[in-house]
Amino acid sequence: MSTANKISSLNGLFKETYGDSLKELIPDGVKLLNKIKFMSKDKQPGNLYHQPVILGMEHGVTFASSDEDAFNLNPAVSGVIKDATIKGNPVVMRSLLGYVAAGRAAQGDKQSFKDATKFLVANMLRSMAKKLEVQMLYGQMGYGEVSSVSTDTITITTAEWAPGIWAGAEGMPIEIRDAASVGVTPGSSVSRGEFTVKSVDLEARTVQLTVVIPASVVSTDVIFHKGAFGNEFPGVHKIISQSSGTLFGINVGDYNLFRGNAYAAGAAALSFTKLNLAASRAVEKGLDSKLLAMVNPRGWANMLSDQAALRRYDGSYSSAELTQGSKSIKFFSQNGEIEIEPSIYVKEGYCFLLSLEDFFRVGSTDMTFKRPGQGDEFFRDLENSAAYELRLYSDQALFCCAPGRNTIISGIVNAS
Repeated sequence: MSTANKISSLNGLFKETYGDSLKELIPDGVKLLNKIKFMSKDKQPGNLYHQPVILGMEHGVTFASSDEDAFNLNPAVSGVIKDATIKGNPVVMRSLLGYVAAGRAAQGDKQSFKDATKFLVANMLRSMAKKLEVQMLYGQMGYGEVSSVSTDTITITTAEWAPGIWAGAEGMPIEIRDAASVGVTPGSSVSRGEFTVKSVDLEARTVQLTVVIPASVVSTDVIFHKGAFGNEFPGVHKIISQSSGTLFGINVGDYNLFRGNAYAAGAAALSFTKLNLAASRAVEKGLDSKLLAMVNPRGWANMLSDQAALRRYDGSYSSAELTQGSKSIKFFSQNGEIEIEPSIYVKEGYCFLLSLEDFFRVGSTDMTFKRPGQGDEFFRDLENSAAYELRLYSDQALFCCAPGRNTIISGIVNAS
């Protein structure tokens, strides 16, 4: 090993080469991770993040006739303000850099170092961003629902299929659990076993595993990433759809302003009319600001064909919005603007109408290659392998201060 090929050299080159430019490597395809801001450092929690939320209005009002004077006042009936709490869930991704590659890179040349590590670093960031994006959408709800099983292959139901979750999933470790465990506190759940993905057919919605699937795996079972069940923060789907129990330390069943809204598409394609009706559920609970409608790419195709009905033509028109093959559609509804965007991570049977100003990410740190308590030491020497290990770490969770201003649309069946 040359004198330049030391962990200190690797650490120094990593810091100089990437620095703040790491954020530039995060792909645009992860919508929520890019749109929902991480809590600023001066507000990050040491343990729990505390956020007061309004759950009930003031009712201490007195009505009097026009002829009354010096009338008695009714007693004060205070509104309800409670303290919601949340703390981040840590996630760690490990990758290796062999001694040979490190030796050729760490010669004091930043360009050589970047050439040797850029694909590793970029792939780690893309992979972690994808894991976090899926968790932000479906944390505690699972990656998909089993439709049928054949020898070593699982078919996922159309409604629960999102191509982005499974693209590049070869080699991914998964766990299959009974449906009764989804969205509830671990305890009574049943694990059908842990498996490894061998191949994926995105068109057929099938996932082939490396072993014969046991008979215990049945339709309606739910697929999770291995180790995720019981260790995920609640995602958008869970936050909006939860109608009872405790969410962020608050009993959802007691306060309708802290319950998300549900709208059934009626086993039909998504349309502007359905979006308007779904938005009205949130408007009824006080929404008066912009909504982001996140839809599956196939649902997006249906919406694009229907866009002429309510699309906006004004001075803000741009080729990025309302031309053929547009990236987003904007129209006005009773809440104000609704922007529709496709996401490969949204399952076919759902659409999420999100008031993004009510969401933020909290935790001790966003994605970082710094190891807690290790300063700028990014690499560690492995004991039993001729390689250095690089770890990508995150400790965060998704928080919503007003679930009642958000709506989930289910039962979408896209036109072929």
